[in-house]
Amino acid sequence: MTEVKPKQLLHLVFGGELEDVSGVSFRDLSELDVVGVFPDYESARAAWKAKAQATVDNAHMRYFVVHLHRLLEPDASAAR
Repeated sequence: MTEVKPKQLLHLVFGGELEDVSGVSFRDLSELDVVGVFPDYESARAAWKAKAQATVDNAHMRYFVVHLHRLLEPDASAAR
């Protein structure tokens, strides 16, 4: 019997210090924290949450989850 692997839905988690809390422009792009690429949203969200909670004292620090699978296969995500 062949094992069916679930489709990889890659997600990128990264963050950095923002110039202004109302925007998404970073103060210093060379200081971006690339947390990693994750195989599913659940693990990406767990990594995002850990980083966000660890930097809660800095109001300018923000972390984001990017849905890489939507960038890699834009037609597939339009159907969802």
